[in-house]
Amino acid sequence: MPARPRSAAKPKKCKPCKGTGETCETVRVGARKNRATDDKQSALCTECWGSGEAQ
Repeated sequence: MPARPRSAAKPKKCKPCKGTGETCETVRVGARKNRATDDKQSALCTECWGSGEAQ
């Protein structure tokens, strides 16, 4: 019986971004009080730098 080829191991997902490569941050306004708004903006995950793979 011939040996079966093994599939490549899947990389682990990054925990902070859950494998998407992006995180959501709250938009802040105002120079002095830096008030948080209800709006969100997407940002590049700083743990995996947008790849979605755990390091």
